[in-house]
Amino acid sequence: MIDARRLRTLRAVADHRTVTAAAAALYLTPSAVSQQLAALEQETGHALLTRDGRGVRLTAAGEILIGHADAVLAQLERAEADLAAYASGARGTVTVASFATGIALVLAPAIGALAATAPGIRLKVLDAEGDASVPMVLDGQADLAVAVEYRGAPRADDGRLARFPLYAEPFEAVLPLDHPLAAGPGPVAMADLAAETWIGPYPGNPCHDVVLLACEQAGFTPRLVHSSDDFSAVIALASAAAGVALVPRSALRGTDLSRVTVRAVDSAAATRRVFAAIRGGAEHHPLIHPVLTALESAAATLG
Repeated sequence: MIDARRLRTLRAVADHRTVTAAAAALYLTPSAVSQQLAALEQETGHALLTRDGRGVRLTAAGEILIGHADAVLAQLERAEADLAAYASGARGTVTVASFATGIALVLAPAIGALAATAPGIRLKVLDAEGDASVPMVLDGQADLAVAVEYRGAPRADDGRLARFPLYAEPFEAVLPLDHPLAAGPGPVAMADLAAETWIGPYPGNPCHDVVLLACEQAGFTPRLVHSSDDFSAVIALASAAAGVALVPRSALRGTDLSRVTVRAVDSAAATRRVFAAIRGGAEHHPLIHPVLTALESAAATLG
């Protein structure tokens, strides 16, 4: 009999590539993780992991088992949801990890709506970067993520997750007031910004990926000289004529735009796509389903 808890441990090691990182994600000691993996190998009769530099990787047998593990863990989530529904579990806490703008645009309004429609449900909100919230769901640190599409994100057909699109918002060009493209009809052509000095988020921030993709599709790699994950700082640098930037429309709210020009760009790739994600099989959990509904309703009002 294969222990499902050990399957979850194997999945964590496969995701994090080291026993130490997997142990931290699971709130276990590395020795406990190693013991669970050894027991799982004994249960299956196969070596499941092999050394790979300073980390580990799945063996062929491990790859086979991990595919089944994803299906088993998703089915267990469904079982827990069904049992919770049977027990009328419309009272409890749902932990939601979201990036700051997602909290402001959809999560805070959802909390207000739930107070009226599902007063027994409480949300615990964790501020997490747009690429950090999904791993938190997979590791069990959060029940639901409000996340941003990014390079390296789990694919839409990843059976470990169920995904629900919430909203998409365009990035807009932020230019110094005296920039040659500060005035003119229609959107700015991305190709016309190829020779510019750029201001942008650090690598690893999903918005960095959006900027790179929009520039790549226009045929160039941006010369990123100034880096900040704080969009108010990015706008301040543009106002000082330090360069140009692409900034999500929602990040422009409440900032001083008096010394910059904001213009639309001609790139569909310059878009931040936001989605909610939960562990596969939890879609109908009586605590999670109302939260998803409230998030989708809040997103629908954004236009």
